[in-house]
Amino acid sequence: MARTKIIIDTDPGTDDVLALLYALSCSSEDLEVLLISVAFVRRVFVDHSRSCLRNAVSMFHVIEKERQWRKDNGRMEGFDVLKRSKPIIAVGADEPLGGERMKAAYYRQHPHHSSPSETWKHLFDPPPPGTLLTSTAASATHTDPPSTTHNLFTPSSSPSHLEILRILDTEPPDTITLIAIGPLTTFATAAAYAPQTFLRAKKVLVMGGAVEVPGNMTPVGEFNTIADAVAVARVYALSSPEPGSTMPPFGENVNLPDYPNPSNLGHRRLKIVKFPLDITTRHTLRRDEVYAKLRPLCDRGSPLAEWILAILNATFKKVESLHEGYEVGGEATHVSLHDPLCVWYAVTGETQADQWRLIESEDVRIETVGQWTRGMCVVDRRDRKRARREEKEVDGDMGEWLSWKKGNRVHRCVGTPGERALAGVLLDSIFGRSSMGKG
Repeated sequence: MARTKIIIDTDPGTDDVLALLYALSCSSEDLEVLLISVAFVRRVFVDHSRSCLRNAVSMFHVIEKERQWRKDNGRMEGFDVLKRSKPIIAVGADEPLGGERMKAAYYRQHPHHSSPSETWKHLFDPPPPGTLLTSTAASATHTDPPSTTHNLFTPSSSPSHLEILRILDTEPPDTITLIAIGPLTTFATAAAYAPQTFLRAKKVLVMGGAVEVPGNMTPVGEFNTIADAVAVARVYALSSPEPGSTMPPFGENVNLPDYPNPSNLGHRRLKIVKFPLDITTRHTLRRDEVYAKLRPLCDRGSPLAEWILAILNATFKKVESLHEGYEVGGEATHVSLHDPLCVWYAVTGETQADQWRLIESEDVRIETVGQWTRGMCVVDRRDRKRARREEKEVDGDMGEWLSWKKGNRVHRCVGTPGERALAGVLLDSIFGRSSMGKG
C-alpha cells in the first residue's frame, strides 16, 4: 500500500508536539509529512503568535540534537520520515474567522505579528513569561534558540492556506490527507479561497468537539471547536450535499465568500473523520509510563527525552492543579492523547481498518452564535423518520434535519485498536522499542 501523504495544521501545545513527533518518527514507507501549518488562534494568549512557530522550530532543533546523540552512541537515528524529505513549515491563521479570540483566565494576551515574514523575522526574540515549550523545556535541556534556517525543514514565506492549496493542486486527487489538531481556521480559509481545489483532499481528520460527553472549555464546548466555531461549521458544510444548509448564519464577522451552489461546486464532497473528546480522552499517557521510558534515556543524555520530560512534568502539574481526583506527584496522573490519536488513524486507519469503528455520515452541526453554547456539536436525537428521496421536506422539521439532501455527513470515530495501546505505540515510535537497547 502506498504511503500516506499528510498535511498537519497545528497550534503547538503539549499533545500537538507529541503528535508531530509521532508523525515524524513513523516509517517513511507508511507516512510522508508534506507540510506543517502553524496557526495561532488560541495560543496567542499564552506567548503571542511567534511562540507557536518557535515551539515547532525548537522541536526540530531538539530532533537534530537527538539524532546526533543517537549516532554518537551507536543507536538508530530514527525519524525516518525526515530522511526521505523535508517538510515545509508555513505560518497559518493568527485569529479566528468570527473575530472573537478565545479567552482563558490563565492565559496572557500579547501583541502578535500578522504576516509570515514578520513572524519568521521575530521568531527568536526572547520568549515572554510562562512559555511552556521553549522556556521550561529549553532551560532543562540547555538548548540555545536555533537559527531560522534548518536542515530538517523548509520555511515558507507564503501563508499556509496558499501552501495547502498549492500542494492539493499539484498532487493527484485523493492522495493528500489533511490533519487538523488545532482550530480549523486555516483549513476554512483555504476552502473559501478555492473550494474545488480543497475538495481534492482524500480526507480531513479533525481532533475536536464533544458529542456525547461534556466539553473541556465550557459544559458543551471543546477547545479547538470553540476557538473558531465558524471555521469548523464552514469546513463541515463541505461534507453536505447542499453546503449552504449548514453554513453559519449571515451576520458573523467573516470576510470570506460563500461556497458556490452545489451544481457549480461539483460532485465531490469532503470526507471528514472526527475525533471528539468522546474518544480522545480515553487514550492517555500516564506519569509512570513516561518515567519508565524516559528516565533511563535522560540518564544517558538524550536531548529529546530531557525535553519531553520537562514538558510533560509541567503538564502533569497543570493537570493536577486544574482537576479533582489527582494525587500530587501521583503515578496515575495522565494527559489525554487527543492529537496523537489522529496521527495513529492516519498511519493505521486503512491497514488496520477492522480495528477502527466509525459512525458514518452523521449529521453533526456546529453552534456558532449561542451565548453559552458556542462550539457545541449538535446532533438530532429525535426518533423522527427521515424524509424519503422523493419528499422535499418534512412537516415541523426546523433546520431540515430530516431531509435526505441537507445536513452534514461527518464520520465519527467511536472505537480504536486499543485505548491503552496508543501510549506504548507513541513512545516506542519516538524513542524506540527498548529504552535500554540501541533501538
